[in-house]
Amino acid sequence: MTATTTAPEAPETPSLAALKRVKSTETEWAATVAGARAESEAMLARLRDESAAAIKAASAEAEKERAAALQSARTEAGGLAATIVAQGAKAADQALRVEGKKPEERKDEVLQVVLGTFGSD
Repeated sequence: MTATTTAPEAPETPSLAALKRVKSTETEWAATVAGARAESEAMLARLRDESAAAIKAASAEAEKERAAALQSARTEAGGLAATIVAQGAKAADQALRVEGKKPEERKDEVLQVVLGTFGSD
């Protein structure tokens, strides 16, 4: 009969137990750091997406406001131009109705009334 013998387990020494605790703590902290890194990267990606969407929305709103302001300015300028033309036509008509002179003789007066300050360079 042969006897099978198993090698007796060596008792754990204090330094080996300390090394195991250090290794366990390192593993635990590595997992904690990896989790924190993944969480912060996800938060950063979300914040980037949110800021890009906010910038896009603000740009679209600014473009709408610019277009509205431009249309308003065009309308106002068109009305002002129509008023100026109407005043000029009225002034020219009144200048032509001056009695005592032929239209050819009143040319300078008509130009002065129609052009106003534009002719005084």
